Amino acid sequence: MFYYAHSLPQEAQEKWQPLDRHLQEVGRRAGEFASAFGAYDWAYLAGLWHDLGKYSSEFQAYLHNVNGTEAHIESVPGRVDHSTAGAQHAVVQMRLLGHLLAYAIAGHHSGMLDGRSDRVCQEDRLKKSIFDWKTAPGEITNTDHPTLPSFLAKALSRKDGFSISFFIRMIFSCLADADFLDTEQFMDPDKAALRVPLPSDTLVRMEQALEEYVGRFSENGTPVNADRRKVREACLIASNRPPGFFSLTVPTGGGKTLSSLAFSLRHAIVHRLDRIVYVLPFTTIIEQNADEFRKVIQLVGDIPRERLVIEHHSNFDPEKETAFSRLACENWDAPLVVTTSVQFYESLFGNRTSVCRKLHNLSRAVIILDEAQTIPVDYLQPVLRVLNELTTNYGATVVLCTATQPAVHKRSDFPIGIKGVREIVSDPKELYRRLKRVNVKNLGSQSDDDLVARLKKENQVLCIVNTRRHARKLMESLGKENGNFHLSALMCPAHRAQALNMIRKTLADGRSCRVISTQLIEAGVDVDFPAVYRSMAGLDSIAQAAGRCNRNGRMPEMGRTYIFRSEHVDKERFLADTANCAAQVLDLHGASLLELETIEHYFKLYYWDQTDRWDAKNVLRSFNLTHEKNLPFLFDFASVARVFKIISENNRPVIIPWEKEGRELCTMLRILPGLNRDVARLAQRYAVQIPLKTWIGQLNISIEPVFEGSMGILISSQLHYSNAFGLHFDDPTGDTLFV
Repeated sequence: MFYYAHSLPQEAQEKWQPLDRHLQEVGRRAGEFASAFGAYDWAYLAGLWHDLGKYSSEFQAYLHNVNGTEAHIESVPGRVDHSTAGAQHAVVQMRLLGHLLAYAIAGHHSGMLDGRSDRVCQEDRLKKSIFDWKTAPGEITNTDHPTLPSFLAKALSRKDGFSISFFIRMIFSCLADADFLDTEQFMDPDKAALRVPLPSDTLVRMEQALEEYVGRFSENGTPVNADRRKVREACLIASNRPPGFFSLTVPTGGGKTLSSLAFSLRHAIVHRLDRIVYVLPFTTIIEQNADEFRKVIQLVGDIPRERLVIEHHSNFDPEKETAFSRLACENWDAPLVVTTSVQFYESLFGNRTSVCRKLHNLSRAVIILDEAQTIPVDYLQPVLRVLNELTTNYGATVVLCTATQPAVHKRSDFPIGIKGVREIVSDPKELYRRLKRVNVKNLGSQSDDDLVARLKKENQVLCIVNTRRHARKLMESLGKENGNFHLSALMCPAHRAQALNMIRKTLADGRSCRVISTQLIEAGVDVDFPAVYRSMAGLDSIAQAAGRCNRNGRMPEMGRTYIFRSEHVDKERFLADTANCAAQVLDLHGASLLELETIEHYFKLYYWDQTDRWDAKNVLRSFNLTHEKNLPFLFDFASVARVFKIISENNRPVIIPWEKEGRELCTMLRILPGLNRDVARLAQRYAVQIPLKTWIGQLNISIEPVFEGSMGILISSQLHYSNAFGLHFDDPTGDTLFV
């Protein structure tokens, strides 16, 4: 009997994919991916055994019956389980160590499971009765046991469950990507043909393009540009150091974006690393940084820019997306990837194939964690631990790049910290002194009336507050005269982008410009005001706010940043921890609030002194070794994926029919039978996320559900969406239900 892995619709059997060829090719691809961290043989075996269940006569009969591509998907009822066989075989063939492969093989379609659970779990899969597949050839099933990578042997000897679990996760990633790519090669060769390898000197060409780009501005001899050049020179010098942990501590406006790119390119070239991954906390920063990178990369010979720089985040503009970038987002196979911290961290702790497929491409990569201080304290220990795994065992370099460097170095009172972090800038304190462009003053408590009176006296001013409700109230008091602007996440992304363009033009023209905003404007948005007011928040947020003040050092005098306590503190409990820490250091340090000693004191309070919150979700305690022969590794991959959520999923999108394109989109959403990728991407440009409770309360009143309630369309934008404030729902008493 001849065995097949996949069939082709309406094609004769001789054109179907032989099963042995699929297994060997997936093994080869997976092994090559894992060779980056010295585990070729392990990933090769995972690939060789992943579809052993397809040797059953039942699967072959099914394949012949349907003669369709969907036979590869197990989650659809009626499909024949073909992954459990390989997991069980790994355990029989390799005993204890076979379990390392069994998790990856059993989960290569539906995701890795918990070891033991009242849901579907790994223990059940290993005990499951399956169809006979023993006709598989011996050259596939009987292979030599692979040698343990040295780091894995050490992890096993010290019973380091997390390190072992991360090795499984990386093997799983190699297997998932290899399986997808080989299946794609057979099922969709035209799509596969787009994945042409780039020239071996691509990073060298990108560095040359950066040098040419920066050279255009070298004649600009302002003091700020002179300091930016010094930062870049320090980055180039540090790039020759061995891979590992680095920190780049540069104040806002110090040129850290292009300087960190210079470090990354040179470091990758010198040490033969494969790619650069920029991790940023917010999509507004990503869009801005990616656009700046494209300005640089457009000078790279005949290589299309979309193959060099990819953005992977939820609000990506479909007009920027290409066939190349769409494919590269699947597995991050590109020289320069720009993504969000949510996408990055949740992938590192995920369990689904679509989420984890890209992880192996983090080995031998330069990972830039921009605004590194945004690591949530509740996930701090697992995040630091996984970063340490990447640098210690997988050949990656991690750069903590921020204007307010969090104190994450290991020390006696912070045992979970990172050892051996090397600072790129030789004297950060002196750099901060030279680049100081703002004086900070504490105004104490300010009523809304007092605050508005102050703002009206300013010609150009930015005021940042902590809640959407507060921003709206201030804007209503300020008035809707020309030059007054409001920004919040209740405005859809397309609307916010338009408003920011108007703000920048108004500032550039020197006209009156007063902006009331929530903290979204602190996310790397390139605006420059002579005066900034900031409601009390974490010190990192205050520093980001100050970074919108005299940003480019063009003012003859210092910019002015004012901190105040609003009259709505009781509505800002979600910021209590960070605001209280900032208030404590403010009382002690006063005017020197943005100096490095003050920043270190703040992070000591916020990070070091909150021991009970370092791993609030018990992530690290979810990977345990046992003395049980049948389940020696009790790893809860599925449970960890469910609890590791940087952003709560308790929101639902409302699509806004804003302007012509938004209205046309909503019309399209009402008639489409299903939501395809292109339409979903476009919808993100017009989506506002609101709490599920509010969404349900407005359902079929102000919100029309589409696609089985996965999203809604705002029924009347005239009633519930304004160019001034964005989305709002008002009750008859005039109180705003959601702002």
